[in-house]
Formats: sequence, C-alpha cells, structure tokens
Amino acid sequence: MARLPFIGRLTSRDYVALVAGGLFVFLETILTFVIALLPKSIIQWFYDRSRHLFHFIVGPPLPKSDEHHLAERIRRAEDFQKLCEIFGYEHEEHVVLTKDGYLLGLHRLPAKKGEVRHSFGTSTGKPVVYLHHGLLMNSEVWVCLTDPRRSVAFTLVELGFDVWLGNNRGNKYSKKSIHHNPNSAKFWDYSIDDFAWHDIPDSISYVLSVTKEPSLSYVGFSQGTAQAFAALSIHPPLNEKINVFIALAPAMSPAGLAASVVDSLMKASPTLLFLIFGRKSIMSSVPGWQSLLYPPVFSAAITASLRWLFNWRSLNIAPLQKHAAYTHLYSYASVKSVVHWFQIMRNAKFQMYDDDVQRVMLIRRAAPRPAGAVSAYAPARFPTRNIVSPIVLLYGDSDSLVDIDVMLHELPKSSVVARRLHGYEHLDVIWGAGVDRDVIPHVVDALRKYAVEPERLAGELKMTNGTSSTDYGEYTGTSTPADNGSVYDS
Repeated sequence: MARLPFIGRLTSRDYVALVAGGLFVFLETILTFVIALLPKSIIQWFYDRSRHLFHFIVGPPLPKSDEHHLAERIRRAEDFQKLCEIFGYEHEEHVVLTKDGYLLGLHRLPAKKGEVRHSFGTSTGKPVVYLHHGLLMNSEVWVCLTDPRRSVAFTLVELGFDVWLGNNRGNKYSKKSIHHNPNSAKFWDYSIDDFAWHDIPDSISYVLSVTKEPSLSYVGFSQGTAQAFAALSIHPPLNEKINVFIALAPAMSPAGLAASVVDSLMKASPTLLFLIFGRKSIMSSVPGWQSLLYPPVFSAAITASLRWLFNWRSLNIAPLQKHAAYTHLYSYASVKSVVHWFQIMRNAKFQMYDDDVQRVMLIRRAAPRPAGAVSAYAPARFPTRNIVSPIVLLYGDSDSLVDIDVMLHELPKSSVVARRLHGYEHLDVIWGAGVDRDVIPHVVDALRKYAVEPERLAGELKMTNGTSSTDYGEYTGTSTPADNGSVYDS
C-alpha cells in the first residue's frame, strides 16, 4: 500500500486507524466526564434500557439457581475483603513503600477457612507463596472464582501456605505516592522497568521481613511473570529470596495482536498511544461503562474485545465465571507500561523501556544497511539467562501471547521446566473450568518440590480433586454488601 509523504512510516490505513482511534478516545473522554456528573437515576435509566434490550434480543429472564446467586454476589463484591468474606476467609492488608516513593497495597491470606488466629501481622510459621496479577489487573483476579477449588489462592491457603497477593503501582490498591498526586502525569510515568526495579523486589523484601522466612515461592500470571523475569534478571540477590518461580501464561516477547490494524499501527510507532490516550492512566473509563451496561451486555463486550484483539474464543471460561469475574478484570495502569509492551513486540526482544524512541524508528525505517553493518544503538535487554531461581512454565497451546520456543531460548536451560496446557488460552489459566484439574496440581507439585520445609504443608490436596471433605456447599461466609441489590436475571 502506498505511503503518505508525512514522515513516511505509516500507511494510509494506519493514518485512518490513528484518526479513528483519536476520535474514539476523544468521545470516550467526554463520556467519562459526563458519566461522572450524571445522577444515579440517569445511570439507572441507562442500565435498565440495556437490560431491556438484552432480554428483548435473547428472551425473557430464566429462573435463578444458587450458582447464579453466587456469581452475582462475586460480581457485586466491591473489593478484596468482600470477595474473601463470601468464601469465609479472613485477610490482612499491608502497605509497602517502594524506594521511589510509591505505596503498594498487599493482601494476605494467612489462615485456612475457620482456622483460629491469635496474632495478626506476624509470622505464621508456614511456607510463604506470593501471587502477582497481570496487566490492567489487581489482586482480586485470584479470588473472584465461582468455586474456591478453582482458586489458586484459596487452594494454597488450605494446603498450608501463608499466601500473599501483590499489586502494581497505580492500580486500585496502589494509587498513591509520597512524591506525586495520581492526577499528575508524573505519577503515571512508569513502565515494566519500574515494576522490576522497585515493586517486585520491595514487595518481596517486605513479605519476608514480616514472615521471618528465608525465601518464598512466586506465582505470577501474564505480566506478573514478565515482572518476575525482569526483576530476577537484574537483581541477583533476589534469586536467593525466591525458591521457585511458577509462571502461569508466561509473557516475555509476544508476537503481536490478532487485530492487524492495531498491531501494525502500534508496532510502527508505539508512542502513538501517548497521542491517543495521553500520559496518565489507560482506559480509565471502563468503570463508568460498567455502571451503565447490564452485566451480560458488559460481559459480551469484553468477550468480543478479547476475540478481536487476541483471537481468544474464551470457550473454556463458563458464562457464570465471566459474569462474576469480568467486573474484577480491569484496574488502572499507565499508558507508558502499555507502550513498553508494544516496543517489546516491535523489536521482538524482552527489553527495557526505550526512551530514545524517535532515533530507533528512524534507524529501523531507513534504507537497508549493507550486509554486516552494525546498528548504532540497541535498547538494553533484560538479561534473563542470568536467572538462577528454578522456573516452571505453565502455558496454553492456544495462547496467542505465548511463543514458548522464543521464551525457552531466552531462559537458562538448566533450571526451566515447561508444561503445555492443551486447548488453553491466556485467561483460561486462572479462570478456566478445568483449572483445578489441569493447572493447580502442577503448581502444587512445584511448590512441594521447592518450598522451604514442605513437610509443613497438608499431606493431601483436598480442594482440587473435586471430592473434598470440606463442605463448600455453603460458602456464604458472613453477610456483606455484595448481598444487597437486585440479582442478575440469567
């Protein structure tokens, strides 16, 4: 396709997509502002109209089962605490101050369901495991499942672990800094580099200082694995603090997006995202849309978006699980962190954030260099082959964001085990219907092998075999605000 003369890096289709994207974000910004000013009665009116339209298309509501009521309670749970209360677990909240001044919220599940506790905020004497979420997420993604036996977090608690769940700077539980206001662009001036230099090592150091354990086990999902790859590669002492790194749907150097227009546009110039979304939080209007749309309509919109962007069909995630979890899927993240991912995709290298963007683009788009010519500039790469901690990769063979061959090439061969999950896509690894059979047993096996004094753990994995002696027929816990309000009509 012919290129426009302006700069010459983009095709005419790319410019059309850029203009269309700019208009979309402009309208989204206006709508976000308007939604913030709307009275609740107007928001309820839009919600009712979307509900009426949904049932006009798919038919009248059906009788609601206990599973529907549980999914609705999970959907309505306003935070991590309410989600844990639904299943009868007590949690602790902790705050970590990073070396560059961000305050990160940590959640802790120190005790089994019904276990009597005599002290809080201290060592439990149990092996420690740390869970970290993915891009545009927070710690709620680990506990918003419709069956606690499919929750990695709840399963590990029942197995005898002291479970900690981290949060990235800027998200729902970490939107504070001692230096910058979250309304300023400086607050959002961070990328994967900052997660690796500060968030991950500072959180782990805090956890170990509280628990008095010599090391912990790390379980990451998606970007949570990339942050660990990066942190372990640039902090050699951190490898002594992580006895095993279990990577669920590991992310390092994705090939790209299924949406060709978006993929080609962002790879051509990742910093175009700054022109479209600004330099603060990305897609901050999602909570507003969530309040306006009837839940099944919102779930359908999320499913369609995932299909368009990544070609994920989401068939392994049950409709009720989508209904319960999609409300907890989004959390705030910086535009810069997403730009960083497109830089990685464009260069096909797991690299640090490239501040010298324009020079790289000119070099890459210039006429082909003679054979043997050397580039004048190369962004620093994360030295992932220097990682010493044992690594277990659990990846879906239908996950468009995982190229396992490229990943294995960049990791030390002596300490990596890769296990393929047949038919699994990205989100399936934490929310899929078969997680308790296909994923969690591998996680537990790795933890039993590498955790500190694994004899402290329970002898049997009671929550993942579907025949638990624990009665989960009544996982209502105490009454919470999530019980209030009208129940979703299936």
